[in-house]
Amino acid sequence: MFEDVSAAFNQVWTPPLRAVLFKTVGLTLALLALAWLGIEYGVAHWVVFERPWLNTLMSWLLGVGLFLLFAYLLAPISLITAGLFLDEAAEAVERSLPPDGAVGRPISTWTSAVVAARFGLVSLGVNVAALALLLVPGVNIAAFFAANAYLMSREYFELAAMRFRGVDEAHALRRANALTIFLYGLPIAAVLTVPVLNLTTPVFGVALMTRLHRRLSSAPPP
Repeated sequence: MFEDVSAAFNQVWTPPLRAVLFKTVGLTLALLALAWLGIEYGVAHWVVFERPWLNTLMSWLLGVGLFLLFAYLLAPISLITAGLFLDEAAEAVERSLPPDGAVGRPISTWTSAVVAARFGLVSLGVNVAALALLLVPGVNIAAFFAANAYLMSREYFELAAMRFRGVDEAHALRRANALTIFLYGLPIAAVLTVPVLNLTTPVFGVALMTRLHRRLSSAPPP
């Protein structure tokens, strides 16, 4: 496991995966910038006070509030946008793996969109739960790690598996190896907690789970 984690993390910075990372971060920042401009324009256009100093104060508070909000949303939104490029990342990882660098079937545009939406819902659910659990000392950190390890590992593993298997077969393989997949999800959850580095979570996650899928596929049946 530690060998796979180290190899996957190092591969994030290689040219093929770095390109996916740049596209993910670039699209994320572009979407947030458009949202920021739209909100600022809407507020400035529709909410106007008679006293100039109130308008200045509102503009300042809005800017600070949007900065804090978008800083918090940066990682979750990157998980959504990454869903559009993870098939490309998985193929690059597959080509680098022994014994023969076998490459799976490309996932359709529709499936990629569904994957992106699912990542978004998973990320939103985990982050909302994490905020709620901040009120429960001693439970929040453990729950956040466990939830992220389970949900993220499940999504990334099934993405890797569906490039070689049908949906039902991918689900069955995940259920048969649930504990191993969960343990592999712990490093993904750890990366997700580190500011800035958490932007690499999607690429790291798919690189790690692609390796795990190849390892499980080459293992002899019990």
